[in-house]
Amino acid sequence: MLERVDRAGGSLRPADLLDALRERTKELHAQAERSGTVADILHGRATRADYVLMLRNLLPVYRELEQKLSDRSGSSALGGVVRIELERATAIVHDLDHLFADWPNLAVLPAAQEYVAAIQAASDGDGTRLIAHAYARYLGDLSGGQILKRLLERSLGLSPAALSFFDFPTIVDIPAFKAEYRAAISRAGDEVNDLAAVVEEGARAFELNITLSMALQAAKATG
Repeated sequence: MLERVDRAGGSLRPADLLDALRERTKELHAQAERSGTVADILHGRATRADYVLMLRNLLPVYRELEQKLSDRSGSSALGGVVRIELERATAIVHDLDHLFADWPNLAVLPAAQEYVAAIQAASDGDGTRLIAHAYARYLGDLSGGQILKRLLERSLGLSPAALSFFDFPTIVDIPAFKAEYRAAISRAGDEVNDLAAVVEEGARAFELNITLSMALQAAKATG
């Protein structure tokens, strides 16, 4: 990996935050696609109830992430990655209301609570570790999330009204937006004092996602 001298002098650090995050999480990304409820969706094994439970447990994760990012919107490091177009919590509530009226009484699993706690911890200090969670969640939604949407449409017969989680109505050109958002993450790296911490938080974000996906699958098996 390319490196550069740290601004504090002497030590080496990754030359580009985006490249470092991508390299560190590459294997975890592949593992996430093979694990738990996500794998069930990809292979057409997921049920409507599985999808509802997934949304129910992602809701507190997105609420926490979006609140913490909003709190840091004036930060020179995070300002560029705080994009209202990407916020998913409202869309998740919309889908849950459409799919299952009693969704507030569904269980929030310990794995989701752990995920929320990790985001809270990532907001400590200068909050720059939140960049890693934005990278893991939002670029995933803009990329693999679009594949999940098509699979859910086909395998569960869900209407567009139940799949707004995957829709970004204010983004006209998703590929162009993704390129710009990746560039924003790279620029954010120039304002980060501890790139290694952000990169490791990226790995943590994927690990949390895998753990939650597997817990959702286990809850289905025992429910």
